[in-house]
Amino acid sequence: MSGRLRHYVCGSTSHDLAAMFRGGAHEVRQFPSGVFLYDGAGGQRVLFDTGYATGEWRTGWRGAVYRRLLPPTVAPDDDIARQLREDGVDPASVTHVVLSHLHPDHVGGVARFPEATFVMTSGQQRALAAPRLRAGILTGLLPSWFSDATKIVLGERDFRPTAVGGVPLSAADLFGDGSYRILDLPGHADGHIGALVDGRVLLAGDAGWGRDLLGAADALRAIPRAVQHDYADYTRTAAHLQAVAAGGVRIVCSHDPLDEKELLS
Repeated sequence: MSGRLRHYVCGSTSHDLAAMFRGGAHEVRQFPSGVFLYDGAGGQRVLFDTGYATGEWRTGWRGAVYRRLLPPTVAPDDDIARQLREDGVDPASVTHVVLSHLHPDHVGGVARFPEATFVMTSGQQRALAAPRLRAGILTGLLPSWFSDATKIVLGERDFRPTAVGGVPLSAADLFGDGSYRILDLPGHADGHIGALVDGRVLLAGDAGWGRDLLGAADALRAIPRAVQHDYADYTRTAAHLQAVAAGGVRIVCSHDPLDEKELLS
């Protein structure tokens, strides 16, 4: 297997670690919203998440509450489609968009990819059908055509036991060649998923606030704990990912600040 995996930053938010974790240092950290583009050897072009939406959000009072609790910093240059074009990639050439979950910092750029096939889970569809404030889903960020978009919806039966770094996880092989495996990473949101790319880099979405913070998952304070879909699953997933990292697979969380753009070089 061979391919190319690139990282883009599409907006960010900032928080004091001491307000998020018991025993955390008083350190205001910027959490970028990461988007990842995979160019497969077979011609597939897969985007993992789409970052924040630029411009005005038409999301009503729910959006106002969200932006107060998790204030985003988003500039016009953060638009994922603009960044792809500047990198020589036509957004229309993206064949698949994998959505780790449906929070605003992951679906804001969905409208830029009307021709793509969206990869989701039945859990995400369940959450989208009955969005609650606690679930962090702002339907106003999704374009009107999204309900009719081409989709691959993965259910429980689509995931098979798979060892990753010697750790048993559940995966769905997107292209049937092992190059891009969708991983069941429960806890943060209903139907939350990650991706194992070329067997070397595990895109963990929001399974943790950051790769270095996976070990602090069980120290979340009350409010950040309450917004997890299933806190027990969240802590178990974090522990599994730490074990995967110990097995030699690189873990990349969506909010990790990365120095490099190319992740498979």
